[in-house]
Amino acid sequence: MSLIHYPQPKDLQVLIAVVNTGSFSAAAEILGQTPAFVTKRIQQMEALLGVKLLNRSSRGMALTESGQTAYAHSLEIMDRLQKLMDEVTHIKDQPVGMIRIGSSFGFGRAYIAPAIMEIMEIYPQLQINFELFDRQIDLNRDNVDLDIRINDDIPDNYIAKLLAKNQRILCASPAYLKQRGMPETLADLQHHDCLVTKERDQTIGVWELENQQGKKSVKISGHLSSNSGEIVLHWALNGKGIMLRSEWDVSPFLRDGVLVRVLPDYAQSANIWAVYQMPLYSSTKLKVCVEFLSQYCRNMGN
Repeated sequence: MSLIHYPQPKDLQVLIAVVNTGSFSAAAEILGQTPAFVTKRIQQMEALLGVKLLNRSSRGMALTESGQTAYAHSLEIMDRLQKLMDEVTHIKDQPVGMIRIGSSFGFGRAYIAPAIMEIMEIYPQLQINFELFDRQIDLNRDNVDLDIRINDDIPDNYIAKLLAKNQRILCASPAYLKQRGMPETLADLQHHDCLVTKERDQTIGVWELENQQGKKSVKISGHLSSNSGEIVLHWALNGKGIMLRSEWDVSPFLRDGVLVRVLPDYAQSANIWAVYQMPLYSSTKLKVCVEFLSQYCRNMGN
């Protein structure tokens, strides 16, 4: 007997979001994904069904006749799936049992660890194993249910929810800039001491930065590097060079004037994501943690 392949629930969610919002980019925003992800899921669904679901033109987007049928069935299927999970897993009950959460060292210690204490106050029957990693987490290999990730490199086989917008910015102490001068262009960075952080998603010796004209790469060098963002921050505060660091990490120092932003037209996207493998409706534990962290991260800058 040959195996029959059906559209996945997340494909149905993508189709519903595209139709309801009227565009791929708007659908990507509410799903916490990229437009490329949305386009790929629609294309895969069309290939699987053997029909065209959407017609796109300069005037907008419209469902084909097959698309209208698929959309109607998608709404019905997702409604039935939600009712199934509500009844079988008692999704409104208190979540119980173990959930394994991972994050990077700096962000995990500063923000996620305090958030977990608040989660436990609300859901005391949860058991949370929280681990910090200095490398990119593989959910299967590392036995992690939920990764709080600060970069936009999300594999297609993972599900991701955007928790907060974030970017990495260049900054240095006033003392360093007084001694070495303020860089005026990206090329000027090659003549400065750059403090290198061995991030989970960074290429050593190269900073990928973006402005209104697009992405650019600059080769950098310096005398100091570390896999600890806290150490690099300490070096920058003590006038040892220019660093590339997340806004969440340096905002207080910029407000106090002990750090100064360098080349403010440039930044590096480093959004904060919740990354997991099973749909939220299939796990009460996962659902409440992701929803709490979503609200928590939105309030971080307040």
